[in-house]
Amino acid sequence: MVKPFVKSGGSDVTNTPPNEPDSRVVPFRRRGSLFTLKRPQPSPVQDLERFERTESEVEDDYRHRMLMNAMAAGVVILLVAGGIWIANSMAMMRKNQDCVMSGKRNCNPPVEVPAAPKS
Repeated sequence: MVKPFVKSGGSDVTNTPPNEPDSRVVPFRRRGSLFTLKRPQPSPVQDLERFERTESEVEDDYRHRMLMNAMAAGVVILLVAGGIWIANSMAMMRKNQDCVMSGKRNCNPPVEVPAAPKS
């Protein structure tokens, strides 16, 4: 039998060494790993073979594919150029706003006005 004794702090502590025959080890069940292997789920679609093509059935239209690739590249170039333009205009606006907020005048770069023709 386990005999409790009171420590100076007032908490109950057992005085039983772990190798006595009275001691018990409580076995814990494994709940499973966090990284268990997932089994493949059955496909939600009945049959995908009707969408498969072989080279003998249909030949690729390389001209059409290259045209679509060129159009996609053009769109990407336009998006990048637009992004750069917006970033530059935002930086210029920030610089002008900082200049005005600091109390300076004539923050914009000087504009040359053509001289009026003398008659």
